[in-house]
Amino acid sequence: MADDFELRAYSYLDRMQPQFASFVGTVTQGDLPVEGMAALYVEMAPGNHVFRVVDVAVKATRARPGAQIVERQFGMFELHSDSQAEVLQAGAAVLTELGLSVADRKRPQIASLQVVTNVSPYQSQLLNRFTRGMMLVAGQTMLVLECTPAAYINYAANEAEKAAAVNLMHVASVGVYGRLWMAGTEADIVTARDAAVAALEGVDGRD
Repeated sequence: MADDFELRAYSYLDRMQPQFASFVGTVTQGDLPVEGMAALYVEMAPGNHVFRVVDVAVKATRARPGAQIVERQFGMFELHSDSQAEVLQAGAAVLTELGLSVADRKRPQIASLQVVTNVSPYQSQLLNRFTRGMMLVAGQTMLVLECTPAAYINYAANEAEKAAAVNLMHVASVGVYGRLWMAGTEADIVTARDAAVAALEGVDGRD
């Protein structure tokens, strides 16, 4: 690989949760995933390497691309399949093409973490204008999480949904920071927060 290449994120989701899969379906421009599928999110720089790498992965396996995005600094793609083995094989093909291992990815860092209790009706209305997921109801507790590299926010969202009965409002996973909004009871949001933080802190890689 070129000296300036960086594997920013490599994140495997073993089973997409119902709300997370549904949310992804509202924003993806590629093949639509459904609940229960395995998925792989990869972020890299320079972003234009995405096109070659996605081509290698889909030719080597039956995994299908849901996203292939290049923005100013970074590129990101997502692959998914009913078969966990196919997604893992696609990931192996990606790493072989890049001449790298999982250990070469960056570790995620939490940039911001907030729990907002008893959200006011005015703030809930403002936030609901920007979400493609569940609505925020006045009085609920809201989780706001930001991390970098951005693609890891998908893993955090999926693991948080596994852990608690929360409402997934919004996920943004392109750019410098990934952002997540969730809502629910205070107890469920605390559980979701802890699961999301544990998931991100459990990813190894470069500092």
